[in-house]
Amino acid sequence: MTQIRYPLLIAASLAALLVVARANTQSARASDRIGEQPPALINTCLITKNVKELVRFYASILKQDAQMTGNDYAEFHTGVGVLAIFSAEAQERYIPGSATPASNKSVILEFRVADVDLEYHRLQDIVKVWVKPPTTQPWGTRSISFRDPDGNLIDFYSRPDSK
Repeated sequence: MTQIRYPLLIAASLAALLVVARANTQSARASDRIGEQPPALINTCLITKNVKELVRFYASILKQDAQMTGNDYAEFHTGVGVLAIFSAEAQERYIPGSATPASNKSVILEFRVADVDLEYHRLQDIVKVWVKPPTTQPWGTRSISFRDPDGNLIDFYSRPDSK
């Protein structure tokens, strides 16, 4: 009887070792994948000389109040990421020479909206500089483009299937 037990015990032990080894390998692969994930853009920060003016503007166009931290910093949580507004004076204290406010001519802040045409009419009294009226793009989206008080380019767009 003991002669049969030992082979069974050895087989069961080997099976258990294989299960543990496989679980460790899978766990190591999962942690490797986590470390290999690309960085995620979650925050865009506008540096400005006039925090109050930009906060008022973005509160109006985004239809929400900013979360303020003192007088130098504000955040708008957009559902996907954060649009932050930071004072140029504070930026200069923290990272001297790193940013020039109201100088952006290469970045577009894009926001998906339900209806571009309704937004265009709603924003008439808020937006001072229009770049493009409601237009349907060759790739199918409909969009409007305008500038904030610091000259940053903003694009509101909708997809035909999101209406």
